[in-house]
Amino acid sequence: MKVAVAGCCHGALDKMYETLELLQRRHNVRPDLLLCCGDFQAVRNEADLRCMAVPAKYRHMQTFYRYYSGEKKAPVLTVFIGGNHEASNHLQELPYGGWVAPNIYYLGYAGVVRFRGVRIGGISGIFKSHDYRKGHFECPPYNQQTIRSAYHVRNIEVFKLKQLKRPIDIFMSHDWPRSIYHYGNKKQLLKMKSFFRQEVESNTLGSPAASELLQHLKPTYWFSAHLHVKFAAFMQHQTNSKEELPKATKFLALDKCLPHRDFLQIIDIEHDPSAGDSLEYDAEWIAVLKATNSLVNVTQSSWNMPEKNGLHAKWDYSATEEAIKEVLEELNHNLKIPCNFTLTAACYDPSKPQKHVEPVHTINPQTTEFCAQFGLTDINDRIQQAKEEGSVRGEYEEEEEEEEMDSTGSAEEPSEYNTDNSGLSSINPDEIMLDEEGGDEDLSTCSVDPSPDHPPDFSASFSDIRIMPDSMAVSSDDAMDSTNEELEKSGVSKQVEEKSLNERPLKRIGGNENGNSGIKKIKRRNQAIYAAEDEDKTE
Repeated sequence: MKVAVAGCCHGALDKMYETLELLQRRHNVRPDLLLCCGDFQAVRNEADLRCMAVPAKYRHMQTFYRYYSGEKKAPVLTVFIGGNHEASNHLQELPYGGWVAPNIYYLGYAGVVRFRGVRIGGISGIFKSHDYRKGHFECPPYNQQTIRSAYHVRNIEVFKLKQLKRPIDIFMSHDWPRSIYHYGNKKQLLKMKSFFRQEVESNTLGSPAASELLQHLKPTYWFSAHLHVKFAAFMQHQTNSKEELPKATKFLALDKCLPHRDFLQIIDIEHDPSAGDSLEYDAEWIAVLKATNSLVNVTQSSWNMPEKNGLHAKWDYSATEEAIKEVLEELNHNLKIPCNFTLTAACYDPSKPQKHVEPVHTINPQTTEFCAQFGLTDINDRIQQAKEEGSVRGEYEEEEEEEEMDSTGSAEEPSEYNTDNSGLSSINPDEIMLDEEGGDEDLSTCSVDPSPDHPPDFSASFSDIRIMPDSMAVSSDDAMDSTNEELEKSGVSKQVEEKSLNERPLKRIGGNENGNSGIKKIKRRNQAIYAAEDEDKTE
């Protein structure tokens, strides 16, 4: 089975799908599945734009709304996770995952699904230690704090994933697992992104939570994005016993979706030829969700997951064979995920702009159905109940906000991660700066593009697809040439060049390289996340 993997999409769905079609025409390669590692930007309308944590001048409508409205349909089954530049209000409707458009599936805060027998897992968002132990308490309309904390990884999602015992074939995270750069060509990485040096040398680049999952799950493949650079690594895992077979993970980070960028990778994955072509639930994951349902928290209070420390009566929430069997019986052994996509918000209409529409807290019928079927807590319903009881406030007192670092280095670490990167001050010129005033700009200053009169401009030629060979083993981090160079030498790599291509009540829906040590606040990285011309200047 051929799987296409994309990095940060940033809403450019037309470009991504047109590139796949070009691949088929020129090289007779047709992927069976497309995976996207975050910053997907499922923006339906102007209200969704207001829920994206970027300065207003960077809020662009892009092309997802055409797939949401039914004007277009994704030509290949697409599965994605969330990043740190998302329409958080839309994705929040689907905490356990669901369809954001026909043939486009979101994995939720964390999730595991199956396709043709291949087990695919993922975790959405980026790591921030100061929010890691909180519950999912945010809901629209967001303020300066919650518009960002809404996409921060929580310990409960990591805890759920760590209950899995059966092998994972593919896993996705937006930010990289911490330390993964030690298992690839670190020298080449720092040559391309020299401003990573301080974090790499102090071993604070990336997410410690993702690193913990990598060591626990040991998936065959792990895909990430976020840092806007392509990087491959090969991690051999230690075995726990002599009887356990050695396991290894092939890691690949993808570049962002822009002209002149190598942003798509095609990989051959072994699959079950007798399996159907439908996306399916994973029985063990459903059993874990049921087992951990009592741990659901929608408060801002920090809390720890159960562990074997004498303080908890129960700490093992893994699924027993009996529990998995019960899930299968509940579903009559039919694990097919229902195609129950429903419109829950008005779709953007270029001829009738609505620049001042406010986002509302919505319960998605897909989530209602999923929770009813498996006896789970509807997180959004619980948030609304807590708000009504006064446990959670929809609006918080305005305070002067201390700017956070992006997840390439976290502002602080929870106790379980023994690292200190408080002195980090490197700036990534490849990302957007979020100033204090950035989140408050009125939407009227936003660019809502493309419209029929202003299609996207991808006039520059670009090379954006490679076919990955069967092996991408790396012997050591600095003792060899770049893994990417090895891929090109293997002769298996294919490049595709392309010319221009046009591109608040609850609402319930029925039916510079050098770090500046003098900086007092660490600014968010992201100077040129959407601007290709800025990218050309820095690359």
